[in-house]
Amino acid sequence: MKILHGLAPAILFFLLACQPGTPSTVNILDGKNSYTLTTNEREAGKLIVQAGIVLGSADRVFFDGYAVPLSQQLAPAKTTTLQIRRAMTITINGRAIQSAALTVGEAMSEAGLQLYAAEQLDPPADTPITNAMTVTYTPSREFIVSVDGRQVRIRSAARTVGGALAEAGIPLLGLDSSQPSENEVLPQDGQIRIMRISESVVLAQKSIPFNSEFQSSANVELDRQEILQPGQPGLAVSRVRIRYQDGVEVARQTESETVVRPPKDRVVGYGTKPVVKTATVDGVQIQYWRAVQMFATAYSPCNSAADRCYPSTASGKPVQKGVVAFIYRWYVNMRGQALYIPGYGFATVEDTGGGIPGKAWIDLGYTDAQYVSEGGGQWGRWVTVYFLAPVPTNIMYVLE
Repeated sequence: MKILHGLAPAILFFLLACQPGTPSTVNILDGKNSYTLTTNEREAGKLIVQAGIVLGSADRVFFDGYAVPLSQQLAPAKTTTLQIRRAMTITINGRAIQSAALTVGEAMSEAGLQLYAAEQLDPPADTPITNAMTVTYTPSREFIVSVDGRQVRIRSAARTVGGALAEAGIPLLGLDSSQPSENEVLPQDGQIRIMRISESVVLAQKSIPFNSEFQSSANVELDRQEILQPGQPGLAVSRVRIRYQDGVEVARQTESETVVRPPKDRVVGYGTKPVVKTATVDGVQIQYWRAVQMFATAYSPCNSAADRCYPSTASGKPVQKGVVAFIYRWYVNMRGQALYIPGYGFATVEDTGGGIPGKAWIDLGYTDAQYVSEGGGQWGRWVTVYFLAPVPTNIMYVLE
């Protein structure tokens, strides 16, 4: 008896379950139209058919706020409400689709368009669809931004490089620049480079060289020099703007320069005091008032590197041993000056020549016969030239 008593509830449930179900009320809302059914049917699609409603291929059926397939078996309930959402025409960039989606974003997905956060939609993706509408869609693209020694992947649908960088949270700051520039359209190769530009201003000191001023000094021996006043470099301070690109200096420009201490010229006294001295040269005792190291060459009437023979000197004397030539400036100041040249002998300045740039030069005269017999062609060396006493009235104090 206890066993039968325990089975009684289960047997009762089985008997009730095998009896035909109690019909339920089904309300179907289709826009402004509504339909009511009393039925035992629980499959959504069959309920729509019982109500005589024809669905388009893109229409949707909603149950408890969720879209359900037509094959959906609805949970038992006394009252069930289904809502039909009719498809509307959504035009996306000129392409028309039929969709019963609730929002623009859902309609885009139905159209097979993958949406990223960077896409540009007008109206936005979360806009409810209540009527046929037109959607403007600008898809984003992937870009690689090289910045600060790293590469950042971004997506953007912006019109310009600057817009894409701003959207990605890496805008150009201050003097920064980019390739392509921020006002250019986004590059087809997807590569954007940001150059971080910075500037600094420094103060730089610069030494200003002093000049040398020469003054004659009667207390200094001829051809000698003496520092009468030492020179002192000046000092200038420059304002320099330095530009860096990605931490590397690429340019610097001096904006201003101020002389804080002008240079002080050096004053050099050159001697104007001739002193007559005695010396023995080549066994010959001479008195001289000037001795100058000069580069000596030799010439004769037909051995002067000219286009023809020149038998006479600039002073009118014949070219022979005992006459020498200086450059024109020296000749004008020293014509007739008596000299002694070691290895050559006594001579006077009687002629002029082209000289050798950068060298004090003397050209030793010979006749053509002397040039051969005394080895005039062997000259071409430095020699000390003695300017013999007496001291002339007009002296060329600076030899240049």
